[in-house]
Amino acid sequence: MFNKKIKQDKITYGIVGLGRFGNALALALAESGAELLVIDRDEEKLREMREYTDNVFVVHNLEKKTLLETGIQNCDVAIVCIGEHIDISILTALNLVSMNIPKVIAKAKNAEHGQILEKLGAEVVYPEKDMAIRLASRLETSRVLDFIQLSEKINISKLNIPECIVGKTVLDVNLRYHFGLNIIAIENKGNVIDHIKPDYVFRSDDVLFLCGSKESVYRLTEWIEKHI
Repeated sequence: MFNKKIKQDKITYGIVGLGRFGNALALALAESGAELLVIDRDEEKLREMREYTDNVFVVHNLEKKTLLETGIQNCDVAIVCIGEHIDISILTALNLVSMNIPKVIAKAKNAEHGQILEKLGAEVVYPEKDMAIRLASRLETSRVLDFIQLSEKINISKLNIPECIVGKTVLDVNLRYHFGLNIIAIENKGNVIDHIKPDYVFRSDDVLFLCGSKESVYRLTEWIEKHI
């Protein structure tokens, strides 16, 4: 049984389900040094996780009593990574929320699934939808290197500097005024500047990190295409 008192200086994560999403999430957290508890019914899937944590549990059902026996209630965050079996996902989320875990996050397969999870008190993520949005944005705007949707109106985009603004200052270009975009960081050959001054002069190797709506990014890329 996992005991939170073993390590009190780290956030502890409990992951239920080692499908593609759960496995990728567990490995990413493990590699960042996070304290993990991992649950799945498949011993084979759990084998790799034993290299990263001793808190690995093979369970054959996800009833509340079984979950309590693993000690997942002692985690700071519990993530339900079950997508295919919606009924099991809902029951598991309900059980975890009832344990008063500070934060319960659940993967949803569709909007209806997500609505039920939200009503139970879980935060909901849509991995496939989020990845599709990022890919579509990169395909639609070829200059955008990456795209992260924070909300319906706020996004972060990574963009190669267009040649038409090289040599000009941030104030000269004024992306906030013309496109409603804020520059939150500039990367150049591995060096990152996160405090952008109005007199900063854009260089040819700059990569911009912009915050704003998707529509604002589209307007900027359209403007760039016209000035190539």
